[in-house]
Amino acid sequence: MQKKLRDGISLAFTDSGESGSPLLLIHGWGCDHTTLQYQEEFFRRTCRVINVDLRGHGQSDSPAMTYEVGQFADDIAWLCRRLGIENVILVGHSMGGAVAIETAHLYPNLVQAVAMIDTVFQPASCLSELLAPLLPDLEGDDYENAYRSIMHNLSRATEREALTGLLHTLPAAPQHVLLAALQQHMVRHDFARAATACSMPIAYIAASGDFADIGELKRLIPHLLYGQTLGAGHFAPWLVPKQVNAMLSAFLQLAFTS
Repeated sequence: MQKKLRDGISLAFTDSGESGSPLLLIHGWGCDHTTLQYQEEFFRRTCRVINVDLRGHGQSDSPAMTYEVGQFADDIAWLCRRLGIENVILVGHSMGGAVAIETAHLYPNLVQAVAMIDTVFQPASCLSELLAPLLPDLEGDDYENAYRSIMHNLSRATEREALTGLLHTLPAAPQHVLLAALQQHMVRHDFARAATACSMPIAYIAASGDFADIGELKRLIPHLLYGQTLGAGHFAPWLVPKQVNAMLSAFLQLAFTS
């Protein structure tokens, strides 16, 4: 991976593919760039693809700080400037979708379009009830297994065996980052404010869970394009990449010609 130093913090990323329209991939909470590797491999045949490790995750530095969504967004914009990228299309999985929307809100002249994959937005109460008993364990010594239990619960029972290899490498963030980033993006980030302000093409690709109130999301973003994968849970980009890539390809075609 390549790295660039921002205010003493090393930010890691890959930069591959053709010199065409730039696509920047943003992973989710506690993950790293590898969770979107199938999207990187597919789209670098036709696009320039930047696949990042957010600060605190993967091979990027993880200092003690608040890990606010706005800070992640500032990093994305800063990295684009350093790489000479303009009119970028952002693809964010889970928390990465919130980062993408915030980046588009703060830097509308930079972002051409946004695609979110199973990003949390006003989820159904059943999701909160499912996760609530597991969250206190994140503060304990066995936080890594607590994280994996959460991710297992966000997945379909039929796919948990297939996820074993991926989850064995996660979390890709230390405990203080997991706790801070979860609090910031689930509780404190004003997703609705950011989404309402975005006029560029936006897509939402859902998995099988109730991670977002799509009706409310469409009210906030009337031009929202919506799709859903079949037979896959939260880690759809990893488990059913052909479905996800097909929907992203259709969206990119629309975004590039808008």
